[in-house]
Amino acid sequence: MRVHSLYIYPVKSLAGIPVPFFDMDDFGPAGDRRWMIVDSDQRFVTQRDYPMLARVHTALEGDYVRVSIPGEGDYLLLPGEEEARVLVWRDWVKAVYSTAEASEALSRFCGVDFRFVYMPDTSFRRVDAGRVTEERRVSFADGFPFLVTNLASLDELNSRLETPVEIRRFRPNIVVEGATAWSEDDWRQLMIGEQAFSLVKPCSRCVMTTVDPDTGVKGSDLQPLRTLGQYRRTVDGVIFGMNAIHEAPGTVRVGDPVINRTTG
Repeated sequence: MRVHSLYIYPVKSLAGIPVPFFDMDDFGPAGDRRWMIVDSDQRFVTQRDYPMLARVHTALEGDYVRVSIPGEGDYLLLPGEEEARVLVWRDWVKAVYSTAEASEALSRFCGVDFRFVYMPDTSFRRVDAGRVTEERRVSFADGFPFLVTNLASLDELNSRLETPVEIRRFRPNIVVEGATAWSEDDWRQLMIGEQAFSLVKPCSRCVMTTVDPDTGVKGSDLQPLRTLGQYRRTVDGVIFGMNAIHEAPGTVRVGDPVINRTTG
């Protein structure tokens, strides 16, 4: 097995970026989901309700993130001075509002009053304590620093679909090739290059998988979620991929060997 591809998502629920490698810090992939969008109630905003967000692209420029908003142009995301408490799932988190220009442009594009917020280093959001006993942190990601997926599982799913889908529908960080379909269900410990990972929870999937990442349109046929739900439904939900935590800072690269060190 080896790493087929890597992705980071500088802004939660905006388009991701394929990268040849990423460094890892305390949060997970460096720069991953440190930015988020909130509504006027300070609640997080995603493609679940606003699928057009898939059309807002992101790019990295040194330590900064640039967003490209259709019809509005390009904007650097810059933390401002105003602090906020924002809600992501069940967690209220300390954040900082961005400067106004990018938020105003995004609000015009979506037709709703939205603001970009940034999670500073001083903010601490804990990984799900029910799954990880260590007091580990996570960014604005749904619950864990990493999502690991298996390319063979995508191929098997696509064999059941009239129109195949790309792995981008599932928003992974690490895509593994060379495994058998659905073998990731049993992975608990992986070595990826020189980095150790613990796979702590199957990833339950939602309506975001039905959003075309190129057009930002939610499919009326609810694919691939409908087909996936016919045979991948568990007590954890409709499953595709595994949530993971890393054991130490380091670097992961496309092409790195992947070794299953699961025991028991």
